[in-house]
Order: sequence, then structure tokens, then C-alpha cells
Amino acid sequence: MIIAVDGPLASGKGTIARALATRFSLPYLDTGSLYRATGIAVLDAGIDPADTAACATIARALDIGGIDEARIRTAEAGAMASRVASIPEVRKALFDLQRAFATQPGGAILDGRDIGTVICPDADVKLYVTADTETRATRRWHELVARGETITLDEMLAQTRERDRRDAERDDAPMRPADDATLLDTSSLSIDAAVADAVAIVEKRQKA
Repeated sequence: MIIAVDGPLASGKGTIARALATRFSLPYLDTGSLYRATGIAVLDAGIDPADTAACATIARALDIGGIDEARIRTAEAGAMASRVASIPEVRKALFDLQRAFATQPGGAILDGRDIGTVICPDADVKLYVTADTETRATRRWHELVARGETITLDEMLAQTRERDRRDAERDDAPMRPADDATLLDTSSLSIDAAVADAVAIVEKRQKA
């Protein structure tokens, strides 16, 4: 069984995807971490994000096992992830890696922004997890402040809106719900309630 979980920043898709992976005993890949890691590598190499060929070279050389989880969860990494994710050559470089993970024996669960539309259009279950912009910005702001980052809520809100715009308007694999995805709005849901709803959606699809 392949489960695709898409949605914008801080919608809760990662938390939901991890919970589903545990519930249904499936390997899990946070595909956003690949773009965040690529973005950080581009920064570390002093490469201009406008240099698409150099960014693609970085993506092709990405070592999943060497990803620094602490560094890729910063606001800076998130902003760079959105920039490199808009580069078709980078997306192509990371496509095969994601597809191979998804099609392993027994299936898998992947979360991102184009899993149900591009990476796994044949997924057995597709979820599109979302929440209103203010709620998502506030969630992300609390996460970053808890980690010691200095950022205001207004700055986080502006970054969230810009990230949404860039992800939705890019020419290659724009962020959008797959036509056959089930929408899950977590704006007013607790984590437990959102996970319970997601589990119910998967189980319903399994029975169907």
C-alpha cells in the first residue's frame, strides 16, 4: 500500500504521515527533508540558487544518511528548500530517489507537496492536509522559538505566505491537491483528532 500525504508548511502532514506509518507498519519518507538538505548544501557551498545546474549537481549527490535533522528544520532551510524546489533540474534529480522509496515491496508512506500528483499518482490513498495560513504560521513560529530562533510572528506569517505562493505557482509540479485526494483541514483539530481522522480515511479506502 502506498499512501501519499501532501500539503503546505505546518499543516500537520508530517505528524500525520509518521503516525500513519506507525499504525500501518509502513516505511516513511519526509520528502521535504530532501529539498531542505539540498537547500542547506547549496548555502554551504556558496552557490547562487539561480545557478540551476549547480543546484542540480548538489541534489544528485545528496546523501540521505548524512542529513542533519537539526539544521534542516530552521527557517533558513525552509526558505531555501522552497527556492531549490522550484528548479526543474533539482526536482528531476530527486524524483527517482522518491519513486524508488515509494515502490519498495510492501509499499510506503511519503509526505510532501507533489506526492499524489507527480511522485505517486498511482498511490492507493491520497491525503491533502491543510490549515488556514494564520494557524500554520503560528504553529511554525512556536516550533522555531522553542528551538531558540529569533523570528517574530509577523515575519513567520510573511514567510508562510511567500512559501505558499512560490510552491503553488512554480511551473514544475506545483503544490495542489490531487484530483482524487481526500482533504483534511486541521485548523481546529488537535493532533490526536487529526491522526484519528487520517486513520479513518485510510481504513475506509482499504475497505473500498
